[in-house]
Amino acid sequence: MIVFDLKCGGGHVFEAWFKSSGAYEEQRATGLIACPLCGDSEVGKAVMAPAVAAKGNQQPERPVVPADSMKAALAAIAEMQAKQLERSQWVGTAFAEKARAMHQGEEPEAPIHGKATIAEAKALVDEGVPVAPLLVPVVPPEACN
Repeated sequence: MIVFDLKCGGGHVFEAWFKSSGAYEEQRATGLIACPLCGDSEVGKAVMAPAVAAKGNQQPERPVVPADSMKAALAAIAEMQAKQLERSQWVGTAFAEKARAMHQGEEPEAPIHGKATIAEAKALVDEGVPVAPLLVPVVPPEACN
């Protein structure tokens, strides 16, 4: 497959994929290519910038986040999560079962949190059950002093 930037007589530039350069020429000659914006079939190749790869020994620049900023952000996330959990019931390892029952209308909806395996969480998502992972680890109530 090959991609070309194309330009219509109206000046609209758009992108199209073709099996080969020959396929593009064949479709253009028979009027099968048209501008998706205005329908003009007078279409030709637009000037394209070449894709030039960076040198293999260069590392992309990564923004440096100061440690203090990261700690402050994590603390804010932990505080928001803690406030939400105060209004939520800990259900432990029964989380997947309870969340599914609420989703299916077998139990009244209520905010809950607990433990689920990765497989259980994926199954809930696949079934359309609205769940979200906790961003900060939670200590179960029975493990608190």
